[in-house]
Amino acid sequence: MLPSVLAAAATETQNPLIPGIPDLIWSAVCFVILLVFFWKKILPNVQKSLDARSELIEGGIKKAENAQAEAAAALEKYNEQLAEARVEAASIREQARQDGTKILNELKEQAAIEAARITANAATQIEAERQAAVVSLRAEVGSLAIDLASSVIGQSLADDKKATNLVDQFLADLEASEASSKKSK
Repeated sequence: MLPSVLAAAATETQNPLIPGIPDLIWSAVCFVILLVFFWKKILPNVQKSLDARSELIEGGIKKAENAQAEAAAALEKYNEQLAEARVEAASIREQARQDGTKILNELKEQAAIEAARITANAATQIEAERQAAVVSLRAEVGSLAIDLASSVIGQSLADDKKATNLVDQFLADLEASEASSKKSK
């Protein structure tokens, strides 16, 4: 029978582009075996790799979102601290101005007190020097008055008691005349 099939096949002209039925069956069996092999062995491994890569990408996205949220929180905290620092700096500047004004006022007060003390000391010193000048002038005027009186009277006024009384009376008269001339002005 085999020779008759071969002979029949040889007599029929077949299209070389269309395979025969046995070739189609064997091709279908090979295709199904390969399909099952890919379906059971290769596809799960590829799916695992894709799932792992997907999880890695999603994890990276979550990390990026977390990092972005942390950066936003840090920026907000930084802005709050900056605002607090500005308020504190303004407070420090205002306190420094107040302290400066207070120190300036204290220095002015101390300067006024020192000026008053120096003026009082100067007035005391001037009064002491005036008293010394008055005493010295009295002695000088007294001596000149005695000499003048001695030459006018023609007597010697050597007696100290008389001379002192005469000088004191002369100076008292002189002071009285000065006082009355000041009042009349």
